[in-house]
Amino acid sequence: MAVVAILWRIWRSRNWVVFEGKRFGIPALMRQFNQQFEEWVSLPVDQVPRGSFPVLQHLSQEDDSRFICMWDGATRNGSHSASGMVLFDPARSLLLAKGVQFPQINEPQMVELFVLREAVAWCVECGLSEVRFEVDAKVLIDKINQADIRDSRLGAVLQEIDQSLRVHSGFSVRFVGRENNRVAYSVARKALSLYPTVCRVFNFRAWLASRM
Repeated sequence: MAVVAILWRIWRSRNWVVFEGKRFGIPALMRQFNQQFEEWVSLPVDQVPRGSFPVLQHLSQEDDSRFICMWDGATRNGSHSASGMVLFDPARSLLLAKGVQFPQINEPQMVELFVLREAVAWCVECGLSEVRFEVDAKVLIDKINQADIRDSRLGAVLQEIDQSLRVHSGFSVRFVGRENNRVAYSVARKALSLYPTVCRVFNFRAWLASRM
């Protein structure tokens, strides 16, 4: 359990650095590990989390007239990546879930941008005009909301997304924590696991509904 806890904290810390721009050292990491380990040890066996996805309790209730599209990416180093997109109606009921694979892309921030581009196109295709896109990548959300396209690696895709958001004035993006976005991440991981088969034939909505 100690090995799992330290690996989990390293992974979470890596995500905070890459996606939220946070910085911290080894002492902070060890404090987080100790807290995580103590929490896990104190749980009775029959209360250990089993990987369920209590989606509705995490969905924001503000702006109830809008659809919510959660999106996230998952990568396999040196190989490929995949996206997960989950669409909820204004009543916060699950409408659709979709996974897309990116065989030649494995850089995390680039993957996140490609996922957002796919998500915007998906919602336009569905005929939606009022959508809030939510993800746990704070660095990218700040760039998009500030129309910051100076990044030489990401600039072209950022510019394309910025233009799409300007055309569709009812679309907006915002940062949410990893806990709030884990449903989209689970779909992305499932799409990643299906590679190299074509994931278009997989019913992501039915799979996700069976786990909620």
